[in-house]
Amino acid sequence: MIDRYSLPEMKKVWTLENKFQRCLDVEIAVCEAYSRLGQIPIENLEEIKKTAKFDVKRIDEIERDVRHDIIAFLTNVNENVPARSNKYIHMGLTSSDVIDTANALMLRDASNIIIKDLDKVICSVKEAAFKHKNTVCIGRSHGIHAEVITFGFKLLNWLDILERAKKDFIYASDEIKVGQISGPVGTYSNVDPEVEKIACKILGLEPARISTQIIARDIYARYLQSLGVIATVIEQFATEIRHLQRTEVREVEEGFGAHQKGSSAMPHKRNPVLSENLCGLARVVRSNTLAAMENIVLWHERDISHSSAERVILADSTILVDFMLNRFDNIVKNLVVLDKNMLKNADMYGGVIYSQKVLLKLVENGMTREDAYSLVQRSALYAMDNNTSFREGLLNDKEVTAVLTKEQILDCFNRDEYLQNIDKIFARFE
Repeated sequence: MIDRYSLPEMKKVWTLENKFQRCLDVEIAVCEAYSRLGQIPIENLEEIKKTAKFDVKRIDEIERDVRHDIIAFLTNVNENVPARSNKYIHMGLTSSDVIDTANALMLRDASNIIIKDLDKVICSVKEAAFKHKNTVCIGRSHGIHAEVITFGFKLLNWLDILERAKKDFIYASDEIKVGQISGPVGTYSNVDPEVEKIACKILGLEPARISTQIIARDIYARYLQSLGVIATVIEQFATEIRHLQRTEVREVEEGFGAHQKGSSAMPHKRNPVLSENLCGLARVVRSNTLAAMENIVLWHERDISHSSAERVILADSTILVDFMLNRFDNIVKNLVVLDKNMLKNADMYGGVIYSQKVLLKLVENGMTREDAYSLVQRSALYAMDNNTSFREGLLNDKEVTAVLTKEQILDCFNRDEYLQNIDKIFARFE
């Protein structure tokens, strides 16, 4: 998954090399804390900083015997640090102190990448929204033509959703930036709480308010859920693009390369494959949120059932969301907007979408709402069922012309009245 889908910056976060480097960062920060408290001589601390290193291949070799990755890591590090100093490494700690604090560092780095991705997508969507502020298209409810909107208005809704998703993600990513150096069951039995405080400050983290050998997994679950929301809103937008690219709709199209092929059998095909891909990946990210929820429930102060799942879902979810945001940004920047088709679709069946204006005008001129509704509905459905013009039908309907003049009827088909507040809505996002 990492090699195939991730972008280079995110890929680096989840390599084994970086994982163990973050573990080493935690171990050295703890040693620094001990030294500041006078429990590790400065010369030993400097020797640890100078000589502490690891080799992933050597860790794998050791792990085949000890069957414990953190012990294998520590054994390898201690092979490189002189005995007079390596005795101070991992002093008073348990494995989860290192793992969870290192996880916080990796998730912080991954979150920073995703926030940059979100900023980029938000900028692209906003630019497209304002570009198409006045590009008239049809609004749909239940998949059926409703009233006119603009394509920019549609995109502005996307912008609002993305900005909210970013806000929620920042909250979740801030919440997960906590470390723990609290010992086997979190009671600081062999390590001073001050060590945790100093070490976390060095690492740029907050100490957990309380831990039980692990950071509580509801924090991880909220983080994964925020990623799931980002993936799902991207799927929402991608689904809209897929619908609008349908042959019988054809209001937008994904950008199509000069040498791109849509089908091995049908040369005419231009398929929304990028959007379809995003819809599929959103399902994976959402499924990972379920695993994160399951990980909240552990035995007593801690078991290890969460660990195996997190080795998959943390990397995969951040990698996939990073990929999805970049792919969606590319779609938005290269989206082909077929504005003439939008206008044609908005005027299908001679403007049946203006039925409410006709209804209100009839009521305004003395007809009861019930009678007006029946009259307009009859004319609108006839136009749709017989592929005729609603507008012309009204002009030739004696019951309608007995109440409305020709000018009053035609005035009901003025789309500008429907869009008179678009500028006010857009002003909220300037």
